[in-house]
Formats: sequence, structure tokens, C-alpha cells
Amino acid sequence: MLLYRPFENNLNIQLNKHDLHRAQWSILHFLINYGSATLVELANYQGVEKPTITRTIARLEELGYVEHVPSKDKRERRMRLTELGKKIYSEVRVTIDQYEQAILKGITEEEQLAAIRIMGEIRNNIIK
Repeated sequence: MLLYRPFENNLNIQLNKHDLHRAQWSILHFLINYGSATLVELANYQGVEKPTITRTIARLEELGYVEHVPSKDKRERRMRLTELGKKIYSEVRVTIDQYEQAILKGITEEEQLAAIRIMGEIRNNIIK
């Protein structure tokens, strides 16, 4: 908690420059990496309930950043980034990269990789 809350608060300050918040950014990031996803997949990725994702997706759709992918299964809502969403992602990525460089100042790449590995192990232990 001592790391998470300050990180998220400062991340949201950076994202506010682009009129986004962390949950929205997380969805853009997921979609840029995986191409498309259902609302259930996005909810599982963020560890939140589907109604929370539905509201976040609705806002991203209003902004023109995501769109519904036509599907044979009418129950499934699969989303993908629009061209505008991809453009916005690239712009925000610059801000996020600068933020990450600032908070990782003085930490070697080897130490960063070790921290990522350790946090991954901790996460796996939590969700077991």
C-alpha cells in the first residue's frame, strides 16, 4: 500500500494531462497488446466486476477510442481500439514512459528485472 497508492495517484496526475484515468489507460494498454477483448476478459485483467468495465468502456466509446467488434455471439461484447484510440495510446505512452523513467531513476535494469520477477511471484502467490 505504501507504494501502490502514491504510484496510482501520481499516475492519474500524468493521465489527467490526456483526460484519462488509470482504469481507462489499462484498457487501452491491454487492447494495444492483445488486439481485442471481451468485457469479461477486461474485468478479469483489472480484477474488477463487469459493471465497472462496462462503465469504463462506455466512456472510452464516447471518446471514440474503442469500438465493438461484430460477433456471431450476441451475448459477447468484444472491443478493440479505433484508429483514434491507437493514436491516443501512442501519445499517452510518451507521458507514461517519462513517468516510468522518473520513478525508476537510480535503479539498474538488472534490479528492475529482479523486482518484476519478484512481484510476479508475489502476485501468483496471492491469486492461488
